[in-house]
Amino acid sequence: MRGSLLTALALAALGAILAAGALAVRIEIGNVAVSATAKVQPRKLPAGGGPVELTTVTRVWTQDGSIPPTLTRLRFQFDRFAQIRTKGVPVCTIAKLAGTTPAVARRRCRGALVGTGTGRARVELPGRAPTKISSPLSLFNGPKSRGRPTLIAHAYETIPEPKALLVPIAVERVRRGRYGYRVEVEVPEIAGGYGAATLAEATLGRTFKRHGHSFGYISARCVGGRLQVFGTASFSNGDFFPSTLAPSCGVRR
Repeated sequence: MRGSLLTALALAALGAILAAGALAVRIEIGNVAVSATAKVQPRKLPAGGGPVELTTVTRVWTQDGSIPPTLTRLRFQFDRFAQIRTKGVPVCTIAKLAGTTPAVARRRCRGALVGTGTGRARVELPGRAPTKISSPLSLFNGPKSRGRPTLIAHAYETIPEPKALLVPIAVERVRRGRYGYRVEVEVPEIAGGYGAATLAEATLGRTFKRHGHSFGYISARCVGGRLQVFGTASFSNGDFFPSTLAPSCGVRR
């Protein structure tokens, strides 16, 4: 089995990165259920676009109370009327974050921190009773890869031994109708493969200053009264969850 506290963070942060307004989605396939809520502030945006901050909550559970299957891969296509701006944003690297606790990671890469939250997971190690673990979640602006912006997600597990979990996330530009960005995330394992993410709460977005002007790490422009993202989540048991998020947005007058 493969899973991670970062699974839910990736789903929440990336799946909602271009969503506007408030949104609640629930999907059930057999014994597995996934729910997500997303809210963006401000809901009404300037005509030319402006900085946004996203708050999301994602849950994964089973109908019979057993440990959920673990997410192995996430794929997303995002609305082309939003963007991530990294020029002028400090950069953090995997090398700086390797082996760090959440507090140390945030101290080392304070300037590159663009998202924070909390993740929870359920762990069932052989011969032990099921237990729940939690970790602060952090998203850092990473170095560009082949000219593409990247994020580094950081969490920290304590079972079976203390360990930092790091996931690099690349954002690729595409041209597919409404969609202009694509992301694919390979999810690492937690607790030696005996854990599964169950909850993540995260807020993504930060305002920076460059040459006296303010800009947002994430900005969006409302076109057609909506912003849209299509995502799929693949589980270790073969389950496949596709969903389209298209909440409404408005233009500030």
